Amino acid sequence: MECPKCGTQNNQSFKFCGTCGHPLDQLGAPAPAPAPAAPPPAAPAMGGEVSGTLVLIRPDGTEGETIPFNAATVVGRTAMPQFSGDQYLSPEHATFSFAAGALTVHDNASLNGVYLRIDREVPIELHDQSIFRIGQEIIRYEALPDAEADDDGVHQMGSPRAGLIGRICLVTGRDSHGNSYAVPADGLHLGRERGDILFPDDGYVSGLHARVHGEGGQVFLTDVGSSNGTFVRIEGSVPVPSGAMLLMGQQLFRVEY
Repeated sequence: MECPKCGTQNNQSFKFCGTCGHPLDQLGAPAPAPAPAAPPPAAPAMGGEVSGTLVLIRPDGTEGETIPFNAATVVGRTAMPQFSGDQYLSPEHATFSFAAGALTVHDNASLNGVYLRIDREVPIELHDQSIFRIGQEIIRYEALPDAEADDDGVHQMGSPRAGLIGRICLVTGRDSHGNSYAVPADGLHLGRERGDILFPDDGYVSGLHARVHGEGGQVFLTDVGSSNGTFVRIEGSVPVPSGAMLLMGQQLFRVEY
C-alpha cells in the first residue's frame, strides 16, 4: 500500500505509514458493494390468466408434463416445441378456448384429427363417415346408400344387403383403406381375442373392446369396458368436460380445469 503523503510502500496490514505516520486504514478498505439491481418485471402469461391444464399421459399410463392453457391456447408441432418430433401432429393442430367456466376444443383442420375418449357403456351415435379409434386401429363408419337407378332406369346388381345397416373399414392412409366389414342390424363386436372382428396383433386393443350396432334407425358405438378406451374423432368445435381424455397425434392428454 502506497502512502499518499510520502509515497512509501507499506504492508497492507499497516494502519499508519512506517515513514511519516500518515493514516492508511481507509486506503485498503474495500469499496462498498453496489446496491442489488431491482428484478425485472415478470413477463405476463401468454394469452392471459391460466384457465386449466393438459396433463400428458405416457404410454405406460403414468402422468408426464403438465401444460397450462388459457382463454385461447393452440396445441401443435410448432406451437409447442416439446412435440416437434411428433410427425402425426399438425403444426397448429387444435385450439383450446375457455370461457364462462367451460372449455371448447376446435380441430384446426388437422390431417389426423382430434379424438375424444367416450364413456364406458354409454352408446354414442355414429353418422356416415364418422371415424373412431380403438388401440392403434383407425376405423371409419360408412352408411349404405339407397340403391338408385341410372338415367335408363337400370339398377346395378350387387350382393344381397338385407339386414345390413352399413360397413366399417380400416383407414390405412390419407386416401386409402384396408379391410371392410358389413355391419348387421344386431351389430358386431371388436376386440383382440373375442368378437366378430379381431385385431390379435394390437396390444392396445382389449380382449373385447367395443360394439357397433343399430337401434331405432340409428347406428351406435359403445365401449364395452376396454382398458385403453375408445376414441371418436370430433368435427369442428365440441365442448370438453374436465377430466376428459383427448388424443392428438401420438399425444394423449387429460383435461383439467
